[in-house]
Amino acid sequence: MKTQLIVAAAIASTAGAFSVSNEQSARRQFLQTASTAAASAVLFPTIASAEIVVPEQSKEYTFPSDWGLTYSYETDAARVRAHMVTATGLAKGSDRMEDFGKNLKKEMIDFVSYYRRFPQVAGKPSFSTLYTSINVLAGHYTSYGYKYPLPEKRRKRLYQEYAEIDKSLKRNR
Repeated sequence: MKTQLIVAAAIASTAGAFSVSNEQSARRQFLQTASTAAASAVLFPTIASAEIVVPEQSKEYTFPSDWGLTYSYETDAARVRAHMVTATGLAKGSDRMEDFGKNLKKEMIDFVSYYRRFPQVAGKPSFSTLYTSINVLAGHYTSYGYKYPLPEKRRKRLYQEYAEIDKSLKRNR
């Protein structure tokens, strides 16, 4: 609906742009078009700028037993993403946090090592976004260890990427 309104506003504002009779009218039409475009950008933000709600960190979670790859891209990507979401939400002092981090890092490395070899998978938007998220989380583990939770700014970025990955996987992309 928003997209249709933006398109309609753009068409309406540019409709008279090609029937300009003099220079002053052309300037006026340009300013009108530019102001309409600016107003629509402010009033109708795109989906990409939607706010992501970052959940509170928690010590409560179920330790997974499904580590490893199945060698089916969609299944493995969804599983790695789910494990990463859990890891991103862990608070300091969570039970078995270090074991979780070690298992997750091994799973992330195995995932990237296996699937980046296949051009039909490596070109998917879900893979490239997941690869970026894996680099962020693996870098955190390398720099700070497995016992320390992610800072709020990094968590927010990761949750945004997780939402993009989820959308891409649902579209088989």
